[in-house]
This record gives sequence, C-alpha cells and structure tokens, in this order.
Amino acid sequence: MTILPVTSISTVYNVALVAVDNLPNDMVFISGIFNKIAEEKINIDMISQSPPYKGKINIYFSIPAENIIKVIAILNSFKIRAPNLRIEIDSDSTKISVFGEGMRDKPGVAAKVFTLMAENEIEIKLITTSEVDISYLIYEKDADKAIKAIKQEFRL
Repeated sequence: MTILPVTSISTVYNVALVAVDNLPNDMVFISGIFNKIAEEKINIDMISQSPPYKGKINIYFSIPAENIIKVIAILNSFKIRAPNLRIEIDSDSTKISVFGEGMRDKPGVAAKVFTLMAENEIEIKLITTSEVDISYLIYEKDADKAIKAIKQEFRL
C-alpha cells in the first residue's frame, strides 16, 4: 500500500510575521525576548533564524495578528541593550500547512509546492518544516489560490 505524501492541508488566517534584525548572537538575550513574549501569553508559531554573521543574527517568527502591539512593545524594550535592533511587522499573512506521513520517504513535496506557488505568482514569506509537514506563510490575498492549487495537485 502506497502512503500518499500529502494527506491534509490546514490554514490559519490573521497571522503576523515579525522580523527582528541585527540581534546580538547571544542566547541569553534572545531567550529573554522569547520569555517576555511567553509571559504575555502570546503563542509564537513559525520561527526561522539566519546564520550568525559578525556576531549578529536575524530572527523571523509568526504570531496571531491580534498580538502585534504587545510584541512591538516587548521588542522595543530590548533596544536599551541592543540599540541597533530593527523590527518589522507584516500583519497581512496566512499560514498554510501541508501534512502527510508519506513525506518521510518521498522527496520533492517541497519542490512541488514551490512550483505551485511560482506558477500561481504567490510569494512565500516564511517556511518551516518537519519530517511530515511543511508550513508556508503567504500573503492573505493569495490564500484561496494557494489552497486550491495544493488541493488540486495532491487530490485533497
């Protein structure tokens, strides 16, 4: 019996992308940021970090859009210790996740979804993966188009 590479898709609307650039590559400092956000009961979902360069990193993460003001206030409080910290928020996002146990053994699922996005002129803002799922953060205006293309391709 063949296990399909993608067996379901899920969608989360009203997501904000937070970009924090020029962070010191200091795990105590970075964990302090995430702990302050957690103390405010704000759920962080997707997280991506750039490789360190000259002692600095950039971190990108997604949050429910309703928490933007709280997160900006928290991040601004860290500018005392890192005055060159740059914060950007993009609140117009939707997260689409494709899931399937068959992804473990079937190469090319991410490539296929990248191709679908390219063919439909959909910009990908952020990606996170595991062995069995891939999540894409895209502009909310493109969500219906992306969902339709993924469902057609994987016969969902």
